[in-house]
Amino acid sequence: MTAGASPVVGRFAPSPTGRLHLGNVRSALLGWLEARAASGRFLLRVEDLDPERSRAEAIDALLEDLSWLGLDWDGEVWRQSQRASAYDAALEALKEKGLVYPCWCTRAEIARAASAPHAGEEGPVYPGTCRDGAAPKPGRAPAFRFRATPGVVRFVDLVHGPVEQDVAAEVGDFVVRRFDGVASYQLAVVVDDAAQGVTDVLRADDLLSSTPRQLLLYRALGLPEPRFAHVPLLLQPDGKRLAKREGATTVAGLRAAGVPSEALVGLLAKWSGLTEGAPVRAADLVRDFSLSRVRREPAVVMPEALDTLVRSGT
Repeated sequence: MTAGASPVVGRFAPSPTGRLHLGNVRSALLGWLEARAASGRFLLRVEDLDPERSRAEAIDALLEDLSWLGLDWDGEVWRQSQRASAYDAALEALKEKGLVYPCWCTRAEIARAASAPHAGEEGPVYPGTCRDGAAPKPGRAPAFRFRATPGVVRFVDLVHGPVEQDVAAEVGDFVVRRFDGVASYQLAVVVDDAAQGVTDVLRADDLLSSTPRQLLLYRALGLPEPRFAHVPLLLQPDGKRLAKREGATTVAGLRAAGVPSEALVGLLAKWSGLTEGAPVRAADLVRDFSLSRVRREPAVVMPEALDTLVRSGT
């Protein structure tokens, strides 16, 4: 960190819907290394907005998994389920600026009406059915959508370099509060990152397409924008995203098999392009860490590598 530069504040924000997957924990490791290498702070936030999928026992489990790997965090663990008033205030600020509107469309109706291409993980771009006003539908509460101004959103990703998205074709008007009154991921993550003073967001590149939406919200709410780094995914040999395989792709499954934490950290470091894969403590990777060393291509996780890892613990 150069003299006069703002302290780096990174974070890891998992959803407590199950045990930590190797893809999740790899992002946690890299975000932790980025913050610690800069003598910065690393925060932990639990994104438990979805009451149907979030499990209280999963929160304790993920804290245990992170500690086992040697990843610590600063301050208290934030829980989004306790932050509803902050999201409501942000929504009201957007309403006062005329930047949100009620939407009664269901997902099925949007999919049928949408003619624009899919925007990455975000599904079809909203066709604007309720943008200029729509009659309320009896028995259905509205969602609220952000009114996105046409144009181009540009930013520089610390891994991908310059990125731009056309608002009309790739972003569209997106949900900031769901039908059930719960804040959307896009709104909650922006409000929380700003409130926590997060300067650097490192996450997997399946969330790259979310970034323009979040930048629009940062700007609309007058909040400071963090730097973004989207790292490549871990893939199966068939090119699909790494899936759970009889516990062998969760931290808990590998721990139960007797795998030493240093062996798992070493494999995660290898997949990230940081080492040759020898067992290593997370703390021992801090001194030589640089985001420029992280590989720019997805890592293919071969089943044999996981089998070897499990055998090392037996």
